[in-house]
Amino acid sequence: MSFAPRSIADVAAELGLGPDDYEPYGRGKAKLSLSLGQRPPRGKGRLILVTAINPTPAGEGKTTTSISLAMGMRRLGKNAVLALREPSLGPVFGVKGGGTGGGKASLTPADDINLHFTGDIHAITTAHNLLSALVDNAIYFGDVIPDKGEIDPRQVTWGRSMDMNDRFLRRCIVGLGGKASGTPREERFDITAASEIMAIMALAADHEDLEQRLSRIVIGQTYDGKAVTAGDLQAAGAMTAVLRDALLPNLVQTEEGGPAVVHCGPFGNIAHGCNSILATRLAMNLGDYAITEAGFGFDLGGEKFLDIKCRQAGIWPRALVIVATLRALKMHGGAPVKTCGQPDLEKLKKGIEHLEKHLETARAFGLKPIVAINVFPNDTEEEILVVERAVEALGARLARSEGFGKGGEGALDLARVVCEVVDATDAAPPAARYLYELTDTPQEKIRKIAQSVYGAKEVLFTAAAEKNLQRIRDLGYADLPICMAKTQMSLTDDPAIFGRPRDFAITVREVRLSAGAGFLVPLTGDMMTMPGLPKVPASRGIRLLPTGKIKGLMQND
Repeated sequence: MSFAPRSIADVAAELGLGPDDYEPYGRGKAKLSLSLGQRPPRGKGRLILVTAINPTPAGEGKTTTSISLAMGMRRLGKNAVLALREPSLGPVFGVKGGGTGGGKASLTPADDINLHFTGDIHAITTAHNLLSALVDNAIYFGDVIPDKGEIDPRQVTWGRSMDMNDRFLRRCIVGLGGKASGTPREERFDITAASEIMAIMALAADHEDLEQRLSRIVIGQTYDGKAVTAGDLQAAGAMTAVLRDALLPNLVQTEEGGPAVVHCGPFGNIAHGCNSILATRLAMNLGDYAITEAGFGFDLGGEKFLDIKCRQAGIWPRALVIVATLRALKMHGGAPVKTCGQPDLEKLKKGIEHLEKHLETARAFGLKPIVAINVFPNDTEEEILVVERAVEALGARLARSEGFGKGGEGALDLARVVCEVVDATDAAPPAARYLYELTDTPQEKIRKIAQSVYGAKEVLFTAAAEKNLQRIRDLGYADLPICMAKTQMSLTDDPAIFGRPRDFAITVREVRLSAGAGFLVPLTGDMMTMPGLPKVPASRGIRLLPTGKIKGLMQND
C-alpha cells in the first residue's frame, strides 16, 4: 500500500469536523477549536497508554511504536486517533533529534512539527519570560504588594526560560550595569519543557482555567516571608493573551494519513511528561481508540500520567503498552552500547529483570500490560523467543512491532493484541488505582512512588529539601500530587546504574512548588532543569536542502 499526505481538511473530515471546527496553519496542520470538547463523543474513547522501559543510548522507539500502532489499527479498519507531545528544540538540536517518530512510522509535516510548528512552545517561552520581566520590574520600582510588602530579590524562585539546551545558563547573574539596569541577583534558566507554564498548559481545561492557574504561580517571597504570586503582580491576564492560540490543540497526520492531535511537550524526567488533557480528551471524543504516550520510562512519564494527569482529568487507560528492544534489554543486563546489538543471551536474560520491575509496577496500578518488542533487523529469532517466553511467564501479553521499517503493516500483530485487550474491557473498564492519596504527607507520597515504582529501599531528604517541604506546608500546598524529577536512564537517581537495582536509596535534594500546575517537584540526584548539549550536537548534521526539505532532524537521517 502506498500513501501520500492528505490535505488537513481531509484529515479533519475523517473526524467529522467541518471548516468552522479548525483553523488551518499552512497546508498540513491546523488548530482545533476548544468547543469540540463540549460536543457529545463521536467515538467510544477507549484510552491506550504507550510507555517504555528506562531509556538507553541504544534506543527504544516509544513514539515510533505509538504511531505505527495507530497506523496498524487503521489498517484493521479501526477508528484510531493519536494524541502526542510536541518536540522541544533542545533535544532536536542535542542528543535525541526530532520527536516525530522514525522511518515509515512518522508524523507529517515532520520538519514543521520538529522546528517551530504552530508557535506553541515559543508562546510558552514568551509568557514565562514576561512574568520574569514583571518580577524584576516590581523589584526595580519597589512595588508594595497589598498586605504582603516588597519582593525580596534574594527569595525570587521564578527563573527564566528558553527552548534550548544551554548548561551555561543554569546559574547566572542578572541586573549588572549599574542602578539603571536593575538589582543584581542570581538567576536560573529552565528549558521551556520544564517551565511551570508548559505544565499548566498541559493541564488547563480552557482559557479561564488557564488564567486562574497562571495567577496562582508563586514567584517568590516578600521581606516578611509572604508568598508572592503572578496574580499579585497582575500578570496573568497578559500571559493568557500571549497563550491564547497556544492553548488550542494541533491536528496533523501520520505518514499513512491517520489523524494525530499534537499538543504541549513537558519532559518526563523534569516535568510530568504527557501531552495536554485537551488533546487526549479530543482524541477520546473523536476516536474509538485514543493512543497516547508518556515521556521516558514507565517509572517517570507513565507514573505521572496515571497519578497526576488521569487523577485530574478523570480518565484511565484500558490498556498499557510497554515498549522494549532487545538491545536496550541487553544494556540493562550489562552489555555496553557498542555490542548491545550483537547476540548475547546472558545479558538479555539479566536485562529482562528490568522489564519485570515495570510489569510489577503496572500491576500496582491495576493494569494488565502488553509488551511491544520494537524489532531491529539484526535481532535474532532465538533472543526474541527468550523474551516472549519470559513475558508470558510473568503473566503479560507480548507482540512484535516493525513499524520503523514497515509502517502500519509492521504493527498489525501489535494492533490486534491491543484491540483484543481493549475490547475485552468494555463490559468492565479498569477502575483508577493511584499509588498515593492526596492527603498523605509529601514525604509519604514520595516514598510510595520511590518504593513501589523504582524499587527503592528508602528515601533520604536533605536539610534543604526538608526546609522546602516545611515552607510548602506553611503555604497550604501539602495536599498536591508529586511530580518527581529524576534521571530517565535508571530506576535509581544515578544515571549510570542500569538494570534492576535493589536496596538503594533515593535522595531528594530540593522540592519546588508548582502551585499553578498543581503539583510539587522533588529534585533527586543531579537532575537539572536545563540540559546541556552533547560534545557533538545533533545540530551539526542539520541542513536545509535546495528542495526546501530539512535533512538531519531525525536520527539516522
